[in-house]
Amino acid sequence: MDGKERRPLTEPMFYILMSFLKQEMCGMEITEFVARKTRGRVHLGPGTLYTLLGKFQEEKLIEETQMDGRKRTYRLTCKGREAYLEELQRLKTCIRDGEEELT
Repeated sequence: MDGKERRPLTEPMFYILMSFLKQEMCGMEITEFVARKTRGRVHLGPGTLYTLLGKFQEEKLIEETQMDGRKRTYRLTCKGREAYLEELQRLKTCIRDGEEELT
């Protein structure tokens, strides 16, 4: 992991990585997936989306698979899937801890 500990993902980051679990996607498809999955709760503006896609590419969590004019398609890498699963486990632990405190 490049000697650095991975930081928790923000909600938009988490849902962007989630969008790639089953298929490759372009920016518009990612935005639509996140809006649908969160029932509009998480909004991805173009600035946020493309900044995060660039960061994910730098960190090798996703890779570009196709470019057709301005339309770029991306897919999750093994490292990206690992980051997603680590965050999913962290969130499950948070939920479990929170629920224990209610009893």
